[in-house]
Amino acid sequence: MNKKELVECIAEAAQISKADAEKALNGTLVAIAETLKKGDKVTLVGFGTFSVSKRDARQGRNPQTGATIKIPSKKVARFKAGSKLSEAIN
Repeated sequence: MNKKELVECIAEAAQISKADAEKALNGTLVAIAETLKKGDKVTLVGFGTFSVSKRDARQGRNPQTGATIKIPSKKVARFKAGSKLSEAIN
């Protein structure tokens, strides 16, 4: 499912226009991104939790040349599914 299809599903389920559904989805995504940028987590009970974790710097290997390269540390977004979501897909 892509963003356009998700907007259509939201509009149908909430009985709102596609334009309003897209605004709501965009607002939700911005709010989640801003919260994660601050280092906080977003918990949607039953659905799951978005969080940020730090990936340490490490040594890697260039697959073309075989040369060793240094991969810098960085923050990565994580998602852990909640119980109701896990039950729904199993």
